[in-house]
Amino acid sequence: MKMHLTYNALKSQIGRKPYVSKEDVQQKMDIFLIGDRITQDQYNELLTQLDVA
Repeated sequence: MKMHLTYNALKSQIGRKPYVSKEDVQQKMDIFLIGDRITQDQYNELLTQLDVA
């Protein structure tokens, strides 16, 4: 359940512009991936969305 909430929060943050910086969002994603709060697949999807944003 936590993975889903964290993933949705990150996805929402990427969708809201402007955010602080892509680097800031990616750092959060890295921390959540390391902490098992999001899956590798979710990380990859968010990274793709971040690159497009």
